[in-house]
This record gives sequence, structure tokens and C-alpha cells, in this order.
Amino acid sequence: MNTLYLQPETDDTAIARAAELLRAGEIVGIPTETVYGLAANALNPDAVCKIFTAKGRPQDNPLIVHIADAAQIADIAAEVPESARKLAQAFWPGPLTIILPKQEIIPSVTSGGLSTVGIRLPAHPLARAIIRAAGVPLAAPSANLSGRPSTTTAQHVLEDLSGRIAAVVEGGACSVGVESTVVSLCGAVPRLLRPGGISLEQLRSVLGEVEVDRALYEKIDDTETVSAPGMKYRHYAPEAPVTVILGAPEQTADYIAAHSGSTTGVLCFDDYASRFSHCGAVLTFGSSQDVPEQAREVFDALRRFDKTACTEILAQCPPTDGIGLAVSNRILKSSGFHIIDLREGNT
Repeated sequence: MNTLYLQPETDDTAIARAAELLRAGEIVGIPTETVYGLAANALNPDAVCKIFTAKGRPQDNPLIVHIADAAQIADIAAEVPESARKLAQAFWPGPLTIILPKQEIIPSVTSGGLSTVGIRLPAHPLARAIIRAAGVPLAAPSANLSGRPSTTTAQHVLEDLSGRIAAVVEGGACSVGVESTVVSLCGAVPRLLRPGGISLEQLRSVLGEVEVDRALYEKIDDTETVSAPGMKYRHYAPEAPVTVILGAPEQTADYIAAHSGSTTGVLCFDDYASRFSHCGAVLTFGSSQDVPEQAREVFDALRRFDKTACTEILAQCPPTDGIGLAVSNRILKSSGFHIIDLREGNT
């Protein structure tokens, strides 16, 4: 398959061409503010199946349905509680996915066999323009091979999926850089299933009590049923095994410097890179003081390790307040929760 590279900035027909492919049952890489998504008509089971085939993704992993207007939530969800309306008003368009009971119009393959569905209204204007032009909601997981670090540029998408998908739409680098926050409103208490661009603190400012799923902090068995993407299976991982060193930046930098060598890759904050000149590869993902930058850079750094000769990767990790929870979660999952914890009381 020849993958088209569509550039709306220089080609007035790019959005219409992407929409035409989507209506025809093809899959297309599209930009969002979080990561690039691999989009298909969410209402077409055959098209959705192409997503799983292209990514090599297990079919029990539910997909998020993307809409172009907040009012469309009623077309997809069987019920829309007041809590969902409050979240939509506060954070849509934006990096938030809301899980609700689904309408029968949503195929089982889209929802991972569940009676619920995740719904998101993306902030990226190109994403919404493509959804409107296609005239259907779009199922769109991250546009990468399953298990690999997510894609935050169109070139990342082509690296993983060229020849596997019909097209990719150029939309620049993603402004958030980690996938959307996923919150379930299907229980008695809202539950955070995946941290992302909307923080736990922001959710609680609107909803009050919000529980946190254990998948944020520990590996979920592959046999368990989950309600959101990214909760189980190996995710975000480069080829070399990753070990996460938890603790204060100075403390973790000292540990990595003492336990690394010429074949070690180091994922670290910009301000500590000079400590690791003896290592095989040193890739940074932002200042220790700039967590939004870390979110934008972490997947690109993880992907670049595959172009090095390192045989192991030791990684620093931000604190878990604000969007740091999302960045920390992605690094932990890239390691399969292989952790060395230097924090007080854990050594």
C-alpha cells in the first residue's frame, strides 16, 4: 500500500481527501493535540478492524471515539449524566476522554467488547475539520505499532506505519504530547483510568471525589478486562529494556551515573545530561522544572533510543503532581513497571 502524505498547509484538497478515504473504510493518521491518532469510521466494524491489523493491536483493547462537536456525545452515549456535561464544559475541546454507557450504534469491535465507550472532542482544529468532513465519528488510537512509543509527529507515524495505512495528515508536532486523560463515569464514583493532559487535580476541581485506578501504578495482567486503552499490555517501549529510577532528580542522577556504562542509554532531564558522558546514549526530555515540556518530548526521546546501540535504558521520572502523573505513567509503562525506588522509606 502506498501511504499518502497529505499536507493541508499547501494542499487545499488534503482534508477532503482524508475524509474521502475514511468514508471509504480506509484508515488515516491524523494529528491531535495529544498524539497522532490512527483514525477509522467508528461505526464501520470492517474499517475499525483495519486499525488493529495495522497496529498489531489486541482487539480487546477498546478504542476512543472522536467527535467534532460536544452535542454529538448524545449520539454515541446511551446516557449523559450531569457530571459528563460539567467535564465537557470545563475541558472540551481538549485532552479528555469520558467513558459512558454506549449506544447500540457503536460496534463491539470499537468498544473492545464492552458496554461502554470512550468519547473525546479533540482541540486540534485539523482533527475536528477531518471529522466534520468525514461526517462520522472516528475511532482513533495512537498511530504507532502496538507497544511502541506513541507518535507526536507525522514523520513518527510514517516510521511505524508507512505501507500499512492509506494516508497520514501533516499537522505539526503535538502540543500536549501524551495521550488524553481517561475518566470513567460508569460507577458510583468517577474513576481516573489513564492520566493525561487534564490532571487529576483538575478533574477533582469539577467532580469532587475521583478514584484512581491501580493501573496507573502497577502492571495489569493481560487476562484482565479493562475499560480504557493503555491499561494493560506492553506500551510505549523502545527495544532496549527500561528501568525507572524513582526519587529526587539529584538522587536519581547520582544513582544512574554510578550504575551505567558504555552500553547504557539514559533518559534524563536536560539539566542532568552532563553527568552521563560515559554512557552510550543520553537522550533528554525537558528540564526537571518544566513538566509540560517533558510531556511533549518524552515519546520522541523514547523512540530515538532505537537508533542507538544501547542494551539497557535507565530513566529519570518526574513527580506525580499535575501532568507529571501522565509523564511518570508513560515512563513507568515503557519499563513494564521495572522500578528501582530510592525514595525515603523505599530503599
